[in-house]
Amino acid sequence: QVQLVESGGGLVQAGGSLRLSCAASGRIFSRSAMGWFRQAPGKEREFVAAITWSGDSTYYADSVKGRFTISRDSAKNTVYLQMNSLKPEDTAVYYCAADLSSTGSYLREDEKYDYWGQGTQVTVSS
Repeated sequence: QVQLVESGGGLVQAGGSLRLSCAASGRIFSRSAMGWFRQAPGKEREFVAAITWSGDSTYYADSVKGRFTISRDSAKNTVYLQMNSLKPEDTAVYYCAADLSSTGSYLREDEKYDYWGQGTQVTVSS
């Protein structure tokens, strides 16, 4: 059974920073692209960032480009999302996901992902 467990969410003031972590169990991590998505109340889930299994390529939503950084540590089976210059509109539940087969722009599509974490709440106050 594959499990993805997010942590690091919380309440932060606008302009502040948070680092989300997603720890993966099982043997999938080394061969999975990993993504972060978010869902705000009353809105659809949206793509935030993704990283290929090798870590060579990263992808970002325009709304977070230049502020968020995705990275992975294969030794720890963990993917991170460093979030800087946070804005109130970044408030959402953040989910990490693992994709065993997609590449490139397909990593922006949530339906391509095979496994999902339970989510962690990020709240940015103004």
